[in-house]
Amino acid sequence: MTTTALTPARRATLHRRIRLIVAFTIAYNLIEAVVAITAGSVASSAALIGFGLDSSIEVLSAAAVAWQFTRRDPERWEKPTLRVIAVAFFALAIYVAASSALSLISGDRPAHSTVGLVLTALSVVIMPLVSLAERRAGQEVGSATAIADSKQTLICTYLSAAVLIGLALNSLFGWWWADAVAGLVIAFFAIREGVEAWKGDACATSVGMILEDEHDHEHDHHDHHDHHEGR
Repeated sequence: MTTTALTPARRATLHRRIRLIVAFTIAYNLIEAVVAITAGSVASSAALIGFGLDSSIEVLSAAAVAWQFTRRDPERWEKPTLRVIAVAFFALAIYVAASSALSLISGDRPAHSTVGLVLTALSVVIMPLVSLAERRAGQEVGSATAIADSKQTLICTYLSAAVLIGLALNSLFGWWWADAVAGLVIAFFAIREGVEAWKGDACATSVGMILEDEHDHEHDHHDHHDHHEGR
């Protein structure tokens, strides 16, 4: 369906759907962060703790950008906000890489984590469905932002899969080093996300941009209405 064929009601529905998907993603990441960090601490799993911290930064960055767009001049806050997010991801990468390296050197064996296995398995199932729903809505409404965010959600699925594989190999075969390797994968993704945030391409910007798109749409509607009344 082309964007020109959309009725105002359909466009409003799609915008609302995208906002709900973004809100669900933030809420899910928040729960994921708490559960993963707790389970990771109990099991001494560098991968699970790193996974939870990554989810935490995703939530914080989304909240920061959403706050940014409540300001009178959001563009002025964009670069500082994204730089802070980037530094947070870089710090996460250093922390998880160091933890994983120490685990490998010391031979620290993480315990089996049923909660971690269930959580990451759920993420591997749920996140692709969320990504697909957002991508379809984004394509229909013509939102490059929503499409980009859906791709980022899919990348988060790969992260979940890496941690799941690491936990499973440790639980099934006693391959304790698989957890540390999964941690290094998280560190790599954290660096990638940090670079994107530094350049201004972070998935978190989608929250603000969707809000901005909605604001601009309403502003255009009011301008059109005022123009029509003045004629």
